[in-house]
Amino acid sequence: MPHLENPVPGRRIGDHGVIGNQDTIALVASDGTIDFMCWPHLDSPSVFAALLDPERGGEFTVEPLLEDANRMQLYVPETNILVTRWMADEASIELTDFMPHPECGTRLPRSLVRRLRVSRGRVRTRVRCRPRLDYAACVPRAEEYGATVVFHDGARALRLGASVPLQCGDGEAQAEFALDVGEETWFVLCDEEHDPLDAAECAAALDATADIWRHWTRRSNYRGRWREMVDRSALALKLLVSHKHGSIAAAGTFGLPEATGASRNWDYRASWMRDASFTVYAFMRLGYVDEAEHFRKWTEDRFTELENGNTLRIMYSLDGSEALAESTLDHLAGYAGSRPVRIGNAARSQTQLDIYGELLDSIYLSNKYGRAISRKGWAHVQRLVDHVCAHWMDADEGIWEVRDTPRHFLHSRLMCWVALDRAIRLARKRSLPGTVVEWAAERDRISEDIWAHFRHPEHGYFVQTKGGRDLDASALMMPLVRFVSATDPIWLKTLDAIGEQLADDGMVFRYRNTDGLEGGDGAFTTCTFWYVECLARAGRLNQAREVMARGVRYANHVGLFAEELSLRAEPLGNFPQALTHLAFISAAYYLDRRLSTPQGETWQP
Repeated sequence: MPHLENPVPGRRIGDHGVIGNQDTIALVASDGTIDFMCWPHLDSPSVFAALLDPERGGEFTVEPLLEDANRMQLYVPETNILVTRWMADEASIELTDFMPHPECGTRLPRSLVRRLRVSRGRVRTRVRCRPRLDYAACVPRAEEYGATVVFHDGARALRLGASVPLQCGDGEAQAEFALDVGEETWFVLCDEEHDPLDAAECAAALDATADIWRHWTRRSNYRGRWREMVDRSALALKLLVSHKHGSIAAAGTFGLPEATGASRNWDYRASWMRDASFTVYAFMRLGYVDEAEHFRKWTEDRFTELENGNTLRIMYSLDGSEALAESTLDHLAGYAGSRPVRIGNAARSQTQLDIYGELLDSIYLSNKYGRAISRKGWAHVQRLVDHVCAHWMDADEGIWEVRDTPRHFLHSRLMCWVALDRAIRLARKRSLPGTVVEWAAERDRISEDIWAHFRHPEHGYFVQTKGGRDLDASALMMPLVRFVSATDPIWLKTLDAIGEQLADDGMVFRYRNTDGLEGGDGAFTTCTFWYVECLARAGRLNQAREVMARGVRYANHVGLFAEELSLRAEPLGNFPQALTHLAFISAAYYLDRRLSTPQGETWQP
């Protein structure tokens, strides 16, 4: 049985910061250990995965030999550069972790860079790099090449360089050294064909990377109450955007469980049309139009597949190819014993009709605030809309990707309405050709179907499925996509029911009914911020502000959100999760504007 209520021994999901280069990420624990990293791409096999198996997974540890040191971790402001500090009576030392930004212009190759610097006293430190290639399927050979160590398994190799001597071991490299105040040393892990460069190149890459991140962060137009956390959420989202392709990953990890000891362990290192489209909306709100345009180009490439009679996929690999088939890594113990550890995702073959609404909404917004859609792009949109007209009455697996019998979900029906509504708006705004009258009639039929068949037979509030009685937090999207007024009496009944039946101390559960999967399910962090925004739109500003205050406390020590929370409010699931960060941005943006409206003025949404 799952243990939603029990604390997890050892390093927990929430104990990490994240660094990256818009190609891959690494999780850095608060003790300085890198215990999760896929290389060279986010969806490549892992080289460090001790978070999923401390014995076999592989890790990169840094251990200052200080007695009873106090540890702290923080980001260099406005950047994705992470600092871990050890503070003791006799000395202090800090570790700076980063990956050079792809536009930093230095000669340093694609790499993971770690710098240790003593700020007080003298510190002796042990460093151990123990990669395990191909999802920890084998122990690589470690061989010295000059001042570097190369790890290889015959098919792939990594090179570790350092400004202190390295010693080879069985599949690992170690170093032990002492630094005095003001002294520093560098470690660089990169592909085998590159020679790690000298300290001056590393320092130049650090400075250039910091400047690039600061310049990007300062482009945000948000200046509200939660500015620092909004900036951190935007920076986390940016790490999930492929610099090369423009696709957007749903999360940075695989196999981290929704409930410890259970089997709800999925791989989110792919680009879901739903999550990516929502992310575009968050970027647009903050003024990051370039990211939306890059994703639009990526989706247009996916649209070319529709010309051959294919349907739109719910997810793709980051390079636009078919997402990886689901399989299990039975040699890994799993986070807190949560097995099996899965890579790939069987949901790739599901029907999820809501993706059309999210995608069309992002296209509509991109046209409203960015570039106008091309004629070819509009032709693809027409095909999507015609598909929605033909299939909106179908059952599907829905936003939560249930793995039992397909159902008629409210959220899927709602997003079909959104798809038609946004296509109609776009056609009228841009004077584009299309059977707009027929689309409008079909849109209205969907609306009537929702009002007639997706409400509780006794209480009248909106429910998860057609003819059902169960609540679903995805209903919180209804006023956010402007299907229903945020102050409509029926909607307020729904909002109250969600607060009473699905919420607990600011945590909001997706649903309470069964979904065809074993084990429990944590509170879904995204839903907390959907709830906040719905409360704000309903004019319940004090309640919205209180729930927001609770919600932001569920971020970890460096402002990152995991996918879910246990009953103890401990982070669970894949991390960091795009959907939560973008929902937080949207809630912070809207609530701040409402709170900033002078009394007596008319509110304009």
